[in-house]
Amino acid sequence: MRSTRGGWRAAAATLATFVVLGGLFSGGAGEAGEPIRVGGTLALGGPLAPIAFIHRMAGEVFIERQNARGGWLGRPIEWTLLDDQSKPEQARALYERLIAVDKVDLLMGPYATGNILPAMEVAARHNMVFVHHTFGIPRLATYRWQFPAWQIGPEPERTFPTTLYAALKSAGAPPKTIAIVTSKFPSTQFLAAGARDEAAKHGLRVALYLEYEFGANDLTPVAGRLREAKADFVFAGAVGLEANMLLEGTEKIHYKPPGIFFLYPAPGPLLALGKASAYAMAATSFEEHPPFTDDPDAADLVRRFHARADAAGLRYGHVETQAAVSFTAWQILGAAVTGARSLDQEKLADWLRRNRVKTVQGMLRFDGKNNYGDDLSKVKQIRNGDWAIVWPPEFAKPGLRPVYPAP
Repeated sequence: MRSTRGGWRAAAATLATFVVLGGLFSGGAGEAGEPIRVGGTLALGGPLAPIAFIHRMAGEVFIERQNARGGWLGRPIEWTLLDDQSKPEQARALYERLIAVDKVDLLMGPYATGNILPAMEVAARHNMVFVHHTFGIPRLATYRWQFPAWQIGPEPERTFPTTLYAALKSAGAPPKTIAIVTSKFPSTQFLAAGARDEAAKHGLRVALYLEYEFGANDLTPVAGRLREAKADFVFAGAVGLEANMLLEGTEKIHYKPPGIFFLYPAPGPLLALGKASAYAMAATSFEEHPPFTDDPDAADLVRRFHARADAAGLRYGHVETQAAVSFTAWQILGAAVTGARSLDQEKLADWLRRNRVKTVQGMLRFDGKNNYGDDLSKVKQIRNGDWAIVWPPEFAKPGLRPVYPAP
């Protein structure tokens, strides 16, 4: 099997060139007034880069689109984006710089829980509104002025496993045993532990629970442990290309689980594995089919994102969770600015707490615990060579439902 790791890392590096170490993106012409400066970081280097570059493109799409419409409050949007290199300590230092030295007007959070948490702490010290898009442990988001675009509810460790297990049960012959392996990545560890703790409530016996080091280069030993467990279903807390590595490992030892779920895979590279990844499942909040693409903003995001991906020569330029939540974060920030008609941090926070925001994922609210609303998580599956939502039924691609075990 051909590995896709090198090509996608190279693509991410190419996409990151102009923003490394403080590039600016204003994405449009003809706007009037002083720019509104939004500061943030992304993992343009390091193990998180293959996913973080998707967030960069989604942000560029939003800014280009909004600036063509006059920006915010009649002023163009300018994005000061720095490279945190996938390192939490780097994210912390760079957000201090953005606030204290660059003196940006607004903040946009980085990618991934490990980097978001220290950035959130910096925002709290400076009393700035902090919108973020990929924070996976809601109970840690205690800052009063943080607002999540990834609406997974206040207790995803309970609610998401319930959604996944309901999807499996709907297939008609649900698994009786489950093996759970996870990267030692904060949010994946958290949700994998939840999947373990909730399993018995859904008639599942946990045959294996195993954690491996984040950033590992070979997951063949993990695949070996899965084969020994002989479980009916595998829950893998894999991040990015770890999903590919795990399937590559199972192929090396001639083992194929009856069904497998990945938390946060890189969607394009996983599809590129072809038969090896067929019928794999993953978590999502958006896919490119109705009812999502019935929304004009979502349809426009898909069109513009495809154009950027094609221009960059990407093999997989579809909009799914990562791009959707990133675009949503910008929608949230924009709704607050235009709704409050102000850049005052307290006014922005008050407006978000009191109002719902229409986004490409649906209507979001911030009046629950730690500013989380409903769990909007869904289950997608690789079907006919592409990803499609299969659960819950009201969000599934027409005509599809979960398939388990894999044919």
